[in-house]
Amino acid sequence: MPRIHILRATAALSLVAAALAGCASTGGAPAGVMASNGMLTGPNGMTLYTFDKDAAGSGKSVCNGPSATNWPPLMAGSAAASGDYSVVTRDDGAKQLAYKGKPLYYWIKDSKPGDKTGDGFNGVWRVAAP
Repeated sequence: MPRIHILRATAALSLVAAALAGCASTGGAPAGVMASNGMLTGPNGMTLYTFDKDAAGSGKSVCNGPSATNWPPLMAGSAAASGDYSVVTRDDGAKQLAYKGKPLYYWIKDSKPGDKTGDGFNGVWRVAAP
C-alpha cells in the first residue's frame, strides 16, 4: 500500500477516535442514547429534552396530542429499564424512554445534531443532561 494511503487511513482513524472521545454512552443507556457535550442525544444524534410538567418518577408523560407533534417522544422500542433509564407508558399506550424518571423528547425545530433551540422554551423545556 502506498505511503500516502496509510497516512490518510491513519488520519481518518484519528478523527474517528476524537469524535468518539466526545461522545460516551451513559451508564445503563439504551442503545444509541449518548452523552455528548453535557447533554443527552438520541440514536439520531439529536438533542433530548425534559418537560418540567412531567413529574419525575410518575411513570407518565403529560406531553400528549398536538404538543407531542412539536415535542416528539423518544420511543423505547424494545429497550428495557436499566440504570438511570426507565420506560413510561404514554396515554396512547406507547412506550417512551425516561432518564432519572423524566420522559425524554426531541424538539421539532432542532434541524441538526448539536442544535438545542428548545432549551428554556416557554420556561418549561430543558436540555436533558447526564
